[in-house]
Amino acid sequence: MTLPETIYAHARALPTDLQRKTLDFIEYLERRYGVAPPATKLSDTEAFIARVAGSLGEDFPDDIDGADLGSDAARDPFE
Repeated sequence: MTLPETIYAHARALPTDLQRKTLDFIEYLERRYGVAPPATKLSDTEAFIARVAGSLGEDFPDDIDGADLGSDAARDPFE
């Protein structure tokens, strides 16, 4: 297990108020040592694709929403 994974496992075990204090401390360290915070939080879809594919390609459409998806077809129930 990598160090970030170990830190994550410990942070998940903490109550919410201590998780908030932990995040505050990490942000303090970023400011103190001039480390840039992560750019933006990935959406669930982007995070999934990044995990599976390694990254989002330059040609990946970023404007897909629910209106672009088809509707479900009616199906016969299993018996």
